[in-house]
Amino acid sequence: MIKPPKIRYCTKCVYPAVAATPLTFDEKGVCTGCRTHEEQKKVNWDQRKKMFGDLMDKYRSKDGSNYDAVIGVSGGKDSFWQAHLLCKEYGMKVLFVCYAENNHTEIGMRNIQRMKDNFKGDFLHFTPEVNVLKKLNRLGLKKCGDPNWHTHIGIMTLPISIAAKFDIKLFIYGEHGFMNLGGMHSYFDLVEFTRKYRTEHMCRGFDWFDYCEPTEGLTKQDFLIWGHYPTDEEIEAKGLRGLFISNYFGWNQNEHTKKMIDLYGFEVDPNPRDRSYKRDSNLNDIHDDGIHDYMKYVKFGYGRCTDHACRDIRSGAMTRKQAIEYVRAYDHVVPGDIPRWLDYVGWTRNQFETEADRWSDSKVWVKNEYGQWLKHNIWDDESEKTTLVPVTADVARPS
Repeated sequence: MIKPPKIRYCTKCVYPAVAATPLTFDEKGVCTGCRTHEEQKKVNWDQRKKMFGDLMDKYRSKDGSNYDAVIGVSGGKDSFWQAHLLCKEYGMKVLFVCYAENNHTEIGMRNIQRMKDNFKGDFLHFTPEVNVLKKLNRLGLKKCGDPNWHTHIGIMTLPISIAAKFDIKLFIYGEHGFMNLGGMHSYFDLVEFTRKYRTEHMCRGFDWFDYCEPTEGLTKQDFLIWGHYPTDEEIEAKGLRGLFISNYFGWNQNEHTKKMIDLYGFEVDPNPRDRSYKRDSNLNDIHDDGIHDYMKYVKFGYGRCTDHACRDIRSGAMTRKQAIEYVRAYDHVVPGDIPRWLDYVGWTRNQFETEADRWSDSKVWVKNEYGQWLKHNIWDDESEKTTLVPVTADVARPS
């Protein structure tokens, strides 16, 4: 009988050792993401808040001849939180830059409109040529197992490109995901946005030129403005600087969501989601919570529900036993948006399954004699068995 490799899981949250966001474990089996989260209790946030205020004053346009800052937004809860902080708390004149990927949900569009109605600032929407986006969906799945790769390069490049073109010195992001999820850095490092972070991590090690190939016929001209990151020389000459808000205020998405609902009517999904119990995230893109997240499960054996559960464990909103059952109920679910995506890109289901199978990490997955992909799950260990949430489907992944 074929058995999958045994996977180590964090003893505090539910992250596996093989993760999209690299992490390690200490002598107690606790992952670096959990340890980094605990650092928030040790940070002098009053001092950090003053530092942030001083930075806003430093970069604020003194004569009102330019924008004070650029923020890349999608219309999600994190976008609202950043806008609230800069516009309402610090009175900054913001240029909001939206990378619109052509697959916006109705909820996402309504939330963007709420941002326009509530926050002082101008909005710049940018959508690449739709035919180019379809090609990038196909290539993204082939090259890195992520059909939404173009959204990463778009939101991680366009705001900086616009800042450079309009000589706006400051650009803002909410959290450093690789730090907050996996503990890549410490809260005491005060890391800032870099090209290295953008390319090696958020863009999976690829850049626009890696997608210029004969199979889809993409060229340099297809990535103008939104894919071409400013040169190091240009960034230095213009004095551009990228900050992460989480370094100055910490990061608690549950608190952010509640506050944005109360203050601005931020809209969450009223319907159950395919792949997570959370209804307040990944609201703007039709496929973000679907095929995009499903491919993470195909590759690493976990999905968005694990991310959400780990955050809730760390913030004290959920126990680890509850988290295990939610992961068991959601992470494996095949999302209902796949037929729509296949029609969008012009692929058959067989083409998708063939490409998807190529990305199953051998450190996680093994195919048994019945053609099923199997992995070692956290609940397979006797000590982790729980019965809080009913499991509605077999967690084995079909070939």
